[in-house]
Amino acid sequence: MKNLLVNVRDQRFTLYEMLDIEKELCTLPRFSDHSRDLYDMTIDVGVRLAVEAVYPTLTVADREGCRYEDGTVTVPECFHRLLKIFTDGGWATTSTSVEAGGQGLPSTLSLTLHEAFGHNFSFLSSPFLAAGAAHLIEKYGTERQKRLYMDRMYAGQWGGTMALTEPDAGSDLGSLKTKAVRQADGTFRLTGSKIFITSAENDLFENIVNPVLARIEGDPAGTKGISIFLVPKFVPKEDGTPGRRNDIRATGIEHKMGIRASATCALSFGDNGDCYAELLGEERQGMKIMFQLMNEARISVGIQGLAAASAAYLHALDYARERVQGVNLMQIMNPDAPHVPIIEHADVRRMLLWMKSHVEGMRALVYYCGLCYDKNENLPDGEEREKWRGMLELLTPVCKAFCTDIGFRVTEEAIQVYGGYGYCQDYPGEQLMRDVKIASIYEGTNGIQA
Repeated sequence: MKNLLVNVRDQRFTLYEMLDIEKELCTLPRFSDHSRDLYDMTIDVGVRLAVEAVYPTLTVADREGCRYEDGTVTVPECFHRLLKIFTDGGWATTSTSVEAGGQGLPSTLSLTLHEAFGHNFSFLSSPFLAAGAAHLIEKYGTERQKRLYMDRMYAGQWGGTMALTEPDAGSDLGSLKTKAVRQADGTFRLTGSKIFITSAENDLFENIVNPVLARIEGDPAGTKGISIFLVPKFVPKEDGTPGRRNDIRATGIEHKMGIRASATCALSFGDNGDCYAELLGEERQGMKIMFQLMNEARISVGIQGLAAASAAYLHALDYARERVQGVNLMQIMNPDAPHVPIIEHADVRRMLLWMKSHVEGMRALVYYCGLCYDKNENLPDGEEREKWRGMLELLTPVCKAFCTDIGFRVTEEAIQVYGGYGYCQDYPGEQLMRDVKIASIYEGTNGIQA
């Protein structure tokens, strides 16, 4: 099957010639046993998986969509098999530490895999959100929380979310109304509601753990009074098996323009006064803790823009090479001139070159953000780490906003290359365009990125 998802040659050029990751990363203690051969093999296997397993589910899942009935959500059947492949191969935890059950690869390399998979964000969001939420627990959770939640989430048994948005608190999270009431045993009970929560209810996982922003009763208004809680669908027993059904309920799913195979849920907490929740980290540190996951998610959403753009460009390029229409401009006066592929027409070439240049620019930006992350996490010198941390903080919103805005524009241009066929469901351009539009809106709408 032809690879029309990513340009592996340009991926390698960016990694090895622009960023020189052999020098910049393989000399660090954590990656000292890594090599270009290992990285190339990983990319090859990942791209093959994307082409042969992930891409074939794109249209099928979009047309099947998700179904909501009596508080439960059913996702497309093809996602169950795909999740097993992902879980068995450890593809959602490629950059997770070996100690936590991951492969321990650099984030820079993991981003190349995310690019290959990211055209199908309806699927990818579920295992990646689980891994992202598990990473929060790894960094801020107690040993008990790591034992009960983190290991199963990294292993792909349990799902995860990030539950921030409320009907009256979208970009303005300080206005949230979800309330946490302290219990004598140190746990909490939540009441409130959230909307637009990806994968908060589905039949992919045996349990789903929701990191939820809420305000402890009596704490101050605004963002400084917000804490973060772990709210499982099933309260785990001490042996880690799912216990009683928690008082959390999906009240519906959104019917969307794109990413239709992703369950975008509305949640209600504590309808019966018994929504169990555990504090994650310290009280009133919810925004600080959640922003780690949000910043990782913003890079992931930037990759969504890059991945959609890359796939749209390569499909348009392939179509332009095969679609025969008209004659070459230099032969316009020749009545016997042969008809040529549309790639020979100047305006089509202009569109393709515009797409190519922007895709490669986005790729360089995203991968450089990965390098900044790896340097910040792994350099031995504190001052050097601080320098790379500052660069990452500067570029994260740029990566998110630029790649999602331009990613949408690239898919739009790809449809133009197809002409009327691009507007039809026979080709992937229209779905890529529908799916990527949300990327400039969620994880912080682009106009407020800073």
